[in-house]
Amino acid sequence: MSLDNPYVDQIINSGTTAANCQPRHTRVAMEQGIHSPTHTNNTPPGTTSNNPRAGPNASTPPRPNRMGHRTVEDEGSHNRGLEVERTAAGGTKLSEANSAHAHRRGSRGASMSPSKRRERKAAKKAAIAAAGGGAVVKEKKKHRKPKEGGCDAAAAASAAEEQKKMGYFQMARLGYQELVNAIIRPPRADYKEEALGPPAFIFCGRRFTRTDFALKTKRGLNLQCSHWEPVERTNDRIPVVIYMHGNSSARVEVIPQLSYLLSLGLAVFSFDFAGSGKSDGEYVSLGYYEREDLMCVIAHLRATNVVSTIALWGRSMGAATALMHGDRDPSIACMILDSSFSDLTKLAEEMVEKGREQGINVPNFVVAVAIRMIRGSVKKQAGMDIKQISPISHADKCFIPALFVAGEHDDFIHKRHSEAIHARYAGDKNMILVEGDHNSPRPKFMFDSVSIFLQTCLQIPNSWALNVHPGMNLMAPPWFYPGARNRTNLASAGSVRSPPRHTPTISTTKKSSGGGAASGSHEDMGMTAERQKEIQASLFKMLGQQDEEVPPSTDRRGNNSNDTVVTHVQHK
Repeated sequence: MSLDNPYVDQIINSGTTAANCQPRHTRVAMEQGIHSPTHTNNTPPGTTSNNPRAGPNASTPPRPNRMGHRTVEDEGSHNRGLEVERTAAGGTKLSEANSAHAHRRGSRGASMSPSKRRERKAAKKAAIAAAGGGAVVKEKKKHRKPKEGGCDAAAAASAAEEQKKMGYFQMARLGYQELVNAIIRPPRADYKEEALGPPAFIFCGRRFTRTDFALKTKRGLNLQCSHWEPVERTNDRIPVVIYMHGNSSARVEVIPQLSYLLSLGLAVFSFDFAGSGKSDGEYVSLGYYEREDLMCVIAHLRATNVVSTIALWGRSMGAATALMHGDRDPSIACMILDSSFSDLTKLAEEMVEKGREQGINVPNFVVAVAIRMIRGSVKKQAGMDIKQISPISHADKCFIPALFVAGEHDDFIHKRHSEAIHARYAGDKNMILVEGDHNSPRPKFMFDSVSIFLQTCLQIPNSWALNVHPGMNLMAPPWFYPGARNRTNLASAGSVRSPPRHTPTISTTKKSSGGGAASGSHEDMGMTAERQKEIQASLFKMLGQQDEEVPPSTDRRGNNSNDTVVTHVQHK
């Protein structure tokens, strides 16, 4: 049945009395004074119902209305009725149980022009809005928007918090592995053998040779070694100084000390610890296994019958190695200990304390848990216990004469480490403080003090010393001063000039994130200021702190402690 039927319009709008809200047929009927029927069965005027329960008033069968359409009470439809539904789009529709009527209604709707369909749709929306439904719908939508927005904001905040937590976990895991590697797998110093100088040379008129070879340790690792000794000697057996390099360094670190030692008439021995330089091994142990390497070297030298007494000179990790070996080998004549740490755990705690001074707050129990975790990982990977890397625990059992050296402005291994070991040391001892930080070149007065200390402890005759001109720079390699045997030597000793300080070509190689090797210049060798900041940043990452740039500290002279002038091989 078409919606153009006036009686259908009356049924749809039977609850609406406002004249401006009536459909077209109703408005026309009202203007003409025609009143709609009030029959309960909604039959048009002049018709009777076919319903047998309609009563005595039921009469004639259904007939077409005056517009040519069938009435609502079409045959068989009075028991089905007419149903008005609201569509999802806000409009209305009529549904009849009779499929034939629905088919005819659909065909008529399909033939309706678009303009008329839009007009009817607009009229229906206007009627709904006038009744207050539109306002209610609009108000509900307005009420829902903030609720949905709040849910979205809460969900976004929750996702951001989860991402932040994951970021912290990933950062802590990365920092943890970096810190473990800083202990057992630091960047390995790489160098060419040419950096060790010529295998034979003349220094101050005397001939010297360098012998390179490998020693196999009890662990089955080959240590790359170099032995400098004079060709002409008054005795077959002469004292030797074993120089031990620092962390992330190599045997070429001895070059700045070589001229001073050879000028005393001594032999010099230097080697790459296992896991460092060109020696075998994957891990270092900051003195724990290095003392076994030292024991292997000492056994070799004593078996050669060309060595009388042995002195040890170590810097940083090398100094810690000497301390951890000295209490079990009292035959060592003396030791020079430059910038040793007292205890590895204490060093880590001091790094955390340094972070607290810069505004990073970490609870003590978190630090304790982190150190315990590192202890387990290091023990699993390298087979050592970091709690046993404690040079100070050997100090009260060592009676070898020792000379302690510490940098006045060393903010990586503070001078109080050397002071604590010195205070606990059982043997004859002395301590000197030098200007500079952990990697600064040591001043001349320190080398003069070391020379006097070695001559006293090793009982070196003054006649063994070379004729060194006061103007010579003994921090340069010895082959820079060949002396009288070289035809290109200067005409007189008074015209001797110091050549530029020699810096061997050295680089550090380390595993990058892609698994390859990352190389740097010789300035990256050893525990440089940049390397120190990397270790501290790794510690902060592991503790869940953001890796922020640490402001450089200044010493009491106003100089930037991170600006290290590299004039020779860097140390740990």
